[in-house]
Amino acid sequence: MFPTRFWALNPLTTIPSLVSAMNSYYDQNIFVFVFPAVAIEFGKVFHKTYLFRCLIVRGPRGTVMGNLIVAVIGVAGYAGGLAKKGTATDITLYNLKKGEDTVTLIEPTRYPERLAPLFYAASEATKAVVVVDELNAMLGESLVMLQCCGVSSGYFVLRNYLPKEKIDPIIKGTILEKYEFLSDDINALREKLLIDAAQQKPTTAAAGTVPVDHAFNVKGVGVVVLGVVVNGGIAKHDSLNVLPGGKKAQVRSIQKHDEDFDTAVEGDRVGLALKNVEVEDVDRGAVLTTDPIIKASKNFKAKASLVKYWQTPIKAEMVLHIGHWMQFLNSKIEAVDDEGDWRKPTLTLTLEKELVYRPGDKAVLMYLEGGKLRVVGTLELA
Repeated sequence: MFPTRFWALNPLTTIPSLVSAMNSYYDQNIFVFVFPAVAIEFGKVFHKTYLFRCLIVRGPRGTVMGNLIVAVIGVAGYAGGLAKKGTATDITLYNLKKGEDTVTLIEPTRYPERLAPLFYAASEATKAVVVVDELNAMLGESLVMLQCCGVSSGYFVLRNYLPKEKIDPIIKGTILEKYEFLSDDINALREKLLIDAAQQKPTTAAAGTVPVDHAFNVKGVGVVVLGVVVNGGIAKHDSLNVLPGGKKAQVRSIQKHDEDFDTAVEGDRVGLALKNVEVEDVDRGAVLTTDPIIKASKNFKAKASLVKYWQTPIKAEMVLHIGHWMQFLNSKIEAVDDEGDWRKPTLTLTLEKELVYRPGDKAVLMYLEGGKLRVVGTLELA
């Protein structure tokens, strides 16, 4: 949620001085000026044009919602006690809202039978809730996936009298060491997640990107996609590049948690009504963007880093899956150059179709025939 700036002002304060104060904080959306017995909210509207609005009333331009995307892993259906169930496919979404703050919970419904749902949940999340009933291979694989997806913030909820000391050795030396341990209290966890959501500080940029996780037709509306803004911002009427494929889609409308907005920023979960495309053009894995640096390619020569639990070198002719954003693609290893360290190989690989990415991103390498551990490591995308 955008921080609110407060000034205690004399009733004789001039409008120019107010505007001057606002210009100092132009990148913040909400300004509240407190007069004796009077409070006025000053909202930013288009390129430093300002509009008085009543305090608390927030119009559709209010990109002030604090939103948090959380992967809930370990016990199927646990998120149902925290929030209201929404879209359900191979991943299930749950929605929680209090005031202007929202939390989207994602459960990998068809995991462990399929690895893709676990990847999708971890890939979209900025925080995780790991519910631990027992120590098993599924828990280990889930923790490795969170590490490879870079989910560095989260909570462990321990059940069945499991002590923290049983988890500590497993996560030592990983980003999961920073996770907080909580008791199994649904109400306390719900409030904690809402507080976390309120502390989110969205950033805006001229260009924005939304990987699609669901797409469908809505009668009277047309094509609607669901996804998360992973960088920058988008606005109503924007023309978005659809990758791969190169089509153009126009944003007809934007919804966040069933409310209409004119804009969305990084971290927002959105529903976009689109013009000029069909559902098959924007199905899961498609990327909608205005960012000119976004690339798409079927061929890569890239540095890989294998997780310490992976026991065998990568070899030519192996078929690995590459996960990035909401893409989960087949790839064939054409060549391997490990330069003496098989855990840090340079891989030459060809994908089944183009992978969409920002240069500098990391993808997750997975081997579906890997037995109890199918997460191999990460791949640097240049």
